[in-house]
Amino acid sequence: MQVSEVQITLIKPKDGLIGFASLVIGQALFLGGIGIHRKLNGSGYRLTYPTRRSGEQNFNVFHPITREAGQAIEQAIFEKLNDVMNKGGRDAGYGRPDAA
Repeated sequence: MQVSEVQITLIKPKDGLIGFASLVIGQALFLGGIGIHRKLNGSGYRLTYPTRRSGEQNFNVFHPITREAGQAIEQAIFEKLNDVMNKGGRDAGYGRPDAA
């Protein structure tokens, strides 16, 4: 699975949410609104996928259905996030939890 055009938008951290990611799968499908959260134990990051609410029920907009797809998306996003953090994200208060 080819993941490309990964973009990270950092936000002012709130309740563990530090930003959003977007990417392209197979040069054919754009996925956006993927939340990037700092793990509660500070050991790294986790992703959340968009949902929509209708009445009392939440519906998934999209999410990976295979472990391989999830890992490919995580790897691409976390590599880009690491680049962003190393290029100035720390100066804006978004420092990596493993960097003191």
